[in-house]
Amino acid sequence: MPGENPLFAGSAVSGGHDDSGTTGRALRGGRLSWRARAAFLLASSAFASPLAGAMAHAQAVGVKAAGMSVSTVEVMQLAVFLGVTGAALLSAIVLIRERARTSAENVELRSRIADVNAALRRSEALLNLRDQRVVVWASENKKPELIGTLPVESGAPEERSAFLAFGRWLMPRSAAALEHAVAALREKARSFDLVIETLAGAPLEVHGRKSAAHVLVRFVSLSETQRSQARLKIENQRLAADHDTMIGLLEALKMPAWLRGEDGRLRWVNRAYADAVEAESADVAVRDAREFLGGQAREAIAAQHKAHPVFEQTLSTVIEGDRRVFAVTDFASADGSAGLACDNSAIETIRGEYERTVRSHADTLDQLNTAVAIFDTDEKLRFFNQAFQKLWGLDAGFLHSAPDNALLLDRLRSEGKIAEQPEWRRWKEGLLGAYRAVESQEHWWHLPDGKTIRVVANPQPKGGVTWVFENLTEKMDLESRYRTAVRVQGETLDNLAEGVAVFGPDGRLRLSNPAFATLWGLDADLAKPNVHVSAIRELCDRQAVDSPWGGFVAAITGFDDERRERHGQTELKNATVLSYAMIPLPNGQVMMTFVDVSDSVRVARALKDKNEALERSDQLKNEFVQHVSYELRSPLTNIIGFTELLSLPATGPLTQKQREYVEHVGSSSSVLLTIVNDILDLATVDAGIMQLEISEVHVDRTIAAAAELVADRLQEHSIRLEVDAAAAPKTFHGDEVRIRQILYNLLSNAANYAPEASAIRLACRQLAEGVEFSVHDDGPGMPPDVLDSVFRRFEPRANGGRRRGAGLGLSIVKSFVELHGGSVRIETGKDKGTTVICTFPDMPGIRAAAE
Repeated sequence: MPGENPLFAGSAVSGGHDDSGTTGRALRGGRLSWRARAAFLLASSAFASPLAGAMAHAQAVGVKAAGMSVSTVEVMQLAVFLGVTGAALLSAIVLIRERARTSAENVELRSRIADVNAALRRSEALLNLRDQRVVVWASENKKPELIGTLPVESGAPEERSAFLAFGRWLMPRSAAALEHAVAALREKARSFDLVIETLAGAPLEVHGRKSAAHVLVRFVSLSETQRSQARLKIENQRLAADHDTMIGLLEALKMPAWLRGEDGRLRWVNRAYADAVEAESADVAVRDAREFLGGQAREAIAAQHKAHPVFEQTLSTVIEGDRRVFAVTDFASADGSAGLACDNSAIETIRGEYERTVRSHADTLDQLNTAVAIFDTDEKLRFFNQAFQKLWGLDAGFLHSAPDNALLLDRLRSEGKIAEQPEWRRWKEGLLGAYRAVESQEHWWHLPDGKTIRVVANPQPKGGVTWVFENLTEKMDLESRYRTAVRVQGETLDNLAEGVAVFGPDGRLRLSNPAFATLWGLDADLAKPNVHVSAIRELCDRQAVDSPWGGFVAAITGFDDERRERHGQTELKNATVLSYAMIPLPNGQVMMTFVDVSDSVRVARALKDKNEALERSDQLKNEFVQHVSYELRSPLTNIIGFTELLSLPATGPLTQKQREYVEHVGSSSSVLLTIVNDILDLATVDAGIMQLEISEVHVDRTIAAAAELVADRLQEHSIRLEVDAAAAPKTFHGDEVRIRQILYNLLSNAANYAPEASAIRLACRQLAEGVEFSVHDDGPGMPPDVLDSVFRRFEPRANGGRRRGAGLGLSIVKSFVELHGGSVRIETGKDKGTTVICTFPDMPGIRAAAE
């Protein structure tokens, strides 16, 4: 610039450079604090404003005094120089002061860092001691860090994973408590202090704390004194837990329980005690000192405790107005006592009732004429009635000494009161096997004095046996005489040529023989017992020319007061002359006899011829049945027997094909035997020699037996059997074997037509006219033409069935049902299945033959 002073220019440049360089270095170094930077900005602002004013003023002066020697530009340069120099000086002063303060702060921070490092080294040294170990969780996601170790004798493992598995090296209770405490610390920041016990028996203290960033659990091994204290603390925890458990158990019991102090006052009672003394709560019962037992009972307990710490006795007290019996147990120690009471009132009541029942039972048995002896599980005699002593004539002292059963049998044998046995020991062991049996056993003893004893051994549910000795000598003799008399009478009446009929005082027929019905031309159904005399009179009046039945009816029903014998003759319309006699019997009954006296020789010859013809016919039928039975059944039995023999492993091995052939022969022989048996049954029925064994038939047992016979066949085709006997009677009268055969044939027939995996329904119910059995299958049903001939013999029809039989099943069913006096009907339809219904009367009337 022209006229510029070189000195100022250089100085300005030099000064500006130095100051700006210092300032720049200070700014670039980043060592200026916020205070230094603020001072620098204030100083710059302070110098900038005067500088701008000076430059404006110099410009104005320069315009006005243009003719002066100093130019305006030089004045401006001077002002700028002075401003910059002043700002640089002021900034340098501020920076120097700030640098001194920063140096002092750095020195102080270094000192603090050194102290922190020293503390850290001390902490690490403490943490790495052999008597403690710290588990640190830095965050939820990071694995915990382990610092320090525990003594070997503590039993704590060194390995990290093994140490963190607390259940492996701590006692179960300690491990569970520590796990819960650590979980609460990590989740809820809940600090804890525990004393735990290792499996080695060493106690450890555990402290858990949580900071802002870390979770710390510290395990500390204890000194000997601390270990003793820790063991005491652990033992105290155990005792406290056991105490809580026992208190909880006593609270749950329905038995009054109590604790007393040294002074005998109540300290604690359970809820059952409070309820017994009618207190609102256990605390109220303790506070009010409400006693469960009476004063005498408490005094007895206190007196017993002076000699023995345990008191056990049955005491009575009043609960809710009722006197009850309790089994009281009370234990006394130096610091107090504890008691428990169990309510035995119900047991005592049952015991009393049991004793009264036993006495009543014994009194009742003593009144019986049947000998009874009861032996316990040890086979000792515990009871006998007077009839037992009288039957065997044994000494009462011997019986009251509770001899065992074997000794009693030996005594009876030695005195000759029971018969000698070929193998006495085996016979006695078999008899005493009743003590190991489940079901009752029955024996018959024939004594040397001629008595017949029925012996029943009935095992008791709780062990022991009740022996019943029933003297059946007189009964069997009377039964034998009675049966002989009845048989002789029946045979005599049935074979008499005279017609005999006995009527009761009610006018009903009690007894008649076939000749009576024959002479008067009566049907067999009308000559059955319980038929009223008026019905017989109606038919007989039609047969007689001059009927005497009016007088018969008057004498039988009691309208004729004079009971006397009457004799006479009457002539029938067929020219037959009958001689009759009416004889009153002592029991109010009336017997009538009729004899055909017309043309004795002709009648005798005709009867003889007819009798011979009947005998020959009967003989032929019997010979036919016997011949078929022997000629057909015997070979079949041999075939089946040898087939089964071939199937046995002992006979020798068979190939698979041979085994199939043997099985086929066996099954075919069984089918053929069934057909032969069916033919024989039908032949027996046709011959009129079929005898029904009428007895009490148990419905459920008969159904089960028939179902068992067809179980394999039903299972072969996955067919279910549904039985509905809810409305059935328990029993009815009939031939159980034949009824079972009827049900088997019906079930077999249904199984033949029932579809695969279907159901057969067998139902039984009680009707007004008798008992009804029905068997239903879901087969194709029967068309009308088949239904008309379904009961014909030897007409098998497949009709959708699996097997083609001999066509005898339903024929046998119909014959046996009608032989019982019942009926058979079939309900069927196309695609509706088939239901065969058999109805049996409650008291079957046996028919001579069945179609």
